[in-house]
Amino acid sequence: MNRNRNLTPPEADEQATLFSWAAMRTGKYPELKLLYHVANGGLRSKSEAARFKSEGVKPGVPDICLPVARGPYHGLYIELKRQKGGKISEAQKKWLTELSLQGYLAMVAYGWKEASQIIEEYLDAKGV
Repeated sequence: MNRNRNLTPPEADEQATLFSWAAMRTGKYPELKLLYHVANGGLRSKSEAARFKSEGVKPGVPDICLPVARGPYHGLYIELKRQKGGKISEAQKKWLTELSLQGYLAMVAYGWKEASQIIEEYLDAKGV
């Protein structure tokens, strides 16, 4: 029996797959060229963490940003989690709430497929 069969891909793999998907969809959605990852997470040494904090890195900022206005929104932020077992931190909840209050669509997606659906609905102006 393969024990890995029930494991979901790590968040980094989900994100890499999402960006591969986005690269393939730029023909339909040229705006996807503006999609980027906010390199805010990861394990860091104490000195690196202190330096990044002094440079403006803040805990809880969503992983992905699409700075494209649609409907009533200024842009889209997505906190990407693995398909199963991903949990939202309090700092992430606060950021999602604050971004929503500022006129952004800020959502959580569990896995790259859910994130891609959110992005397509957003770009099609279906009001996710």
